[in-house]
Amino acid sequence: MNIEFYLNNQLITVDVDPMQSLLNTLRGNLKQTATKEGCGEGECGACSILFNGKLVNACMMPIAQAQGAELMTLEGLRQTEKGQCVIDALLEAKGVQCGFCTPGMVLALYALLEANANPSEQEIRTAISGNLCRCTGYGMIIDAAKIAATKGEGLW
Repeated sequence: MNIEFYLNNQLITVDVDPMQSLLNTLRGNLKQTATKEGCGEGECGACSILFNGKLVNACMMPIAQAQGAELMTLEGLRQTEKGQCVIDALLEAKGVQCGFCTPGMVLALYALLEANANPSEQEIRTAISGNLCRCTGYGMIIDAAKIAATKGEGLW
């Protein structure tokens, strides 16, 4: 079945089984490999993408739901000034260690800052609560959100 959607601001058509996961389509068919499979159950956030501007777990969605949608992965987000601001803030705060959770964290922080340009620490914790990190202990990721909010003032 042909499914048509926007991926990172480009119109894409894929011919796949409509029940194939969005994650498998992104990684396998479209080579968007920043999006990771961690748990495959929607618990870890490694597969997070923006779906019509909302943070979602791509492992839990059949590709058929993407028909007509606007999807953004890290590959597209890092081409934007806002996305680069979040990435730079994570690097500055040393919020990246093994890097497996990083794409999902970038998307989660971006979605948060789009909705709230000056979040409190509790709001940051809530925003990243669906993304598991086994390396940093989250403190540096929270610091990165604060840095991105400050350095990105006017962007959000």
